[in-house]
Amino acid sequence: MKIMIIEDDLILARELKLLCNKWNFIAKYIKNFKHVDQECYDYQPDLILLDINLPFYDGFYWCQKIRSNSTVPILFISSREQNSDKIMALASGGDDYIEKPFDLELLLMKIKAMLRRTYEYKHLDKEYLDEDISYDIANGSLTYKNQVLELTKSEAKIMTTLIQHRASPVTREQLMMVLWNTNEFITDATLSVHISRLRYKLKDFTNGKDIIKTKKGVGYYID
Repeated sequence: MKIMIIEDDLILARELKLLCNKWNFIAKYIKNFKHVDQECYDYQPDLILLDINLPFYDGFYWCQKIRSNSTVPILFISSREQNSDKIMALASGGDDYIEKPFDLELLLMKIKAMLRRTYEYKHLDKEYLDEDISYDIANGSLTYKNQVLELTKSEAKIMTTLIQHRASPVTREQLMMVLWNTNEFITDATLSVHISRLRYKLKDFTNGKDIIKTKKGVGYYID
């Protein structure tokens, strides 16, 4: 899942990014503090870590701006320890608050708890292929930078199978068995056409990203 880090201390922001990556989250910290809300809209994070003391406008302001069009969970991270600041953070739309310097284990537990409460059911069928690319298994669609690509029934079956065996090659024979249950007559040549068209469609949609890879003599896989 994707985490947006809004912290003007770049050393801390980088450390948080590395920690999030270590915990198997995709993370990004922003550098443009003039348009924080637009950065969040473009990135579409699943959770935001938000500092209060920021250039131009404070975290309370940006929390209200983000909350005006998004329900993404927001965890305030701040050195401010006054109860009035904590109350203001929650009143502006924040979901939780943790004081700096914070225990990393506690931060991790808070992040996991917020994600679990928010997405326990919603994201069961959503798989991230990159920080900008996600695949919805339930409806067979790919999302790239807020744009949605609908796949055909056969294409969706191929994508779902590759994702379910992620990082492990799927043989052509396995894919042909999966596609056998469609209304098409599947041959080795037909499979080649499907794979070729799907690869071209995905690469064109994602501006050249190579999503489906080949392991020579074995089959296809997605990292």
